[in-house]
Amino acid sequence: MEKRTDPPGQADHATDAWNLKERIRADEGVLRQRRGFFVDAYRRSTTHLLVESDEIVAFASVRRDGYILFLAVHPDHRGRGHAERLIADVAEDHRSVTCHARTTNTRALGFYEHLGFEVVRRIDDYYEDGGDAYYLKLGGDSLRKRLSDFVGR
Repeated sequence: MEKRTDPPGQADHATDAWNLKERIRADEGVLRQRRGFFVDAYRRSTTHLLVESDEIVAFASVRRDGYILFLAVHPDHRGRGHAERLIADVAEDHRSVTCHARTTNTRALGFYEHLGFEVVRRIDDYYEDGGDAYYLKLGGDSLRKRLSDFVGR
C-alpha cells in the first residue's frame, strides 16, 4: 500500500477519486456531490490517498482547518483500517478534526463514533437534497496519540 498526497492546487488523482466516490454513491446512496463542487473542493484541499497497484483504495480530502470534506474507501478494501489510517494522517497535521455526516448514514456515524468523534450539533436541510447532517468533532491534545495508538503506528 502506497501513501500519496495531492496538496492544495494539485489534482493529479481527482478523476480517480471522483470515480471511486461515484461508485460508492451508486451502491450506497451517500457522497452525493455534484462533480463541479467535488473537483473544486478537491483542488482547494489536501488529499491523502492510499494506492494499491496504481488504483485508489481510499482517500480523505481535508481543508486547512482539519475539516474532512470527503472520506471514501473502496468497498472491496473495507475493514482493513484504511479510513482510520487516513484520519490519523489528517490528525497529524491538525489540532482538531471535524466533518459532517448524514443523520441516516449509520455506517459512517458508527465509524466516527468508534474513533471517538462526538456530535456537536444537528443541522437540518444541510445537503442539497434536503438531507440532515450531524457536525462531528474529534480534538484535543491527545488526538494524535489516540489515533496513532488505534492504528498501531
